[in-house]
Amino acid sequence: MVNQRMKAIHDAAALLFLRQGYSKTQISHIAKAVNVSVGTIYHDFIGKREILNFVLKCTIDPAFMEREFDRPIRGELFDGLDSEIMAAFDESAASFAAHLADGAANYTFPELISDTFDLLSRYAVGCLFIEKNQFDFPKLAQSYRAYRERFFDTMTRYLALFIEKGEIRPLQHLALSTSLIVEMLTWWAMDQRYISFEARPIPPTLAKAVCLDNLISAYLVKE
Repeated sequence: MVNQRMKAIHDAAALLFLRQGYSKTQISHIAKAVNVSVGTIYHDFIGKREILNFVLKCTIDPAFMEREFDRPIRGELFDGLDSEIMAAFDESAASFAAHLADGAANYTFPELISDTFDLLSRYAVGCLFIEKNQFDFPKLAQSYRAYRERFFDTMTRYLALFIEKGEIRPLQHLALSTSLIVEMLTWWAMDQRYISFEARPIPPTLAKAVCLDNLISAYLVKE
């Protein structure tokens, strides 16, 4: 069962870490956002790094939020977390590329767009955190950069296959078109939820529907 105060701390800290950076975020900022005292935060977490680790752990394992914890949460609970995050990158990349093994024989362009949105949405907080705080966490940033390169390569290969099969129209600049598609999905699945200058309460289901409607119409070959 989710502890609602810890969830509130998680949500507030995630937004602050993304919008103003980890190094500039203080415990007092998190307490103010949650509308509790600083002492209450320290009742649940020993420090800011433990809150960050909690946020990142919940990104790769959402069920972690539902555990019963001895509080305050201490750093030992997150031993090996960096390795877990990097393993999650590898697993995610392999899963995303799985349909390439048979030339995407039973996979479609609409399914690719849907799966890409879901993947970006699922790991939004963790990916955005690393992007916005890369100089504070160089090891994670290096692993994430390699993951992004693998992700873009996989996406490009899928698009090339769909062009070859005649499912989507030919693209004059395949690599750039891949970037355009990914960045559009990224904005709707990640940025608009957390770091957009003008935040709008658009539910993920609606954001996904908008992406599917526009991208499929723009690229799918009409029969």
